Amino acid sequence: MAEKSQDPEEYVTVAEFMEPAFAQMAKGALESAGIECFLEGEHANSMISLAFWAQLQVHRQDEVAARLILDESEDASDEASTAERASEIADLQDDLA
Repeated sequence: MAEKSQDPEEYVTVAEFMEPAFAQMAKGALESAGIECFLEGEHANSMISLAFWAQLQVHRQDEVAARLILDESEDASDEASTAERASEIADLQDDLA
């Protein structure tokens, strides 16, 4: 059997999103880093979100970089949420004092 060569123009899915807004934010993060990408199923997702998930796709050659960027974006979002919660808790404690 012949071995399949990896075509750099072949696209791979690096993330799936139920919420179109999150899909657009992830797409924007990759585009800001200069990675060409597109959302497969983006419009179907807008119409019937429970039935369709938008798939964020990149060239196979950009897969590793895209996944790193998305992981960093997720970590930054988690850190911002944690800082926001800590601030809210401090505000509540001040109100109780």
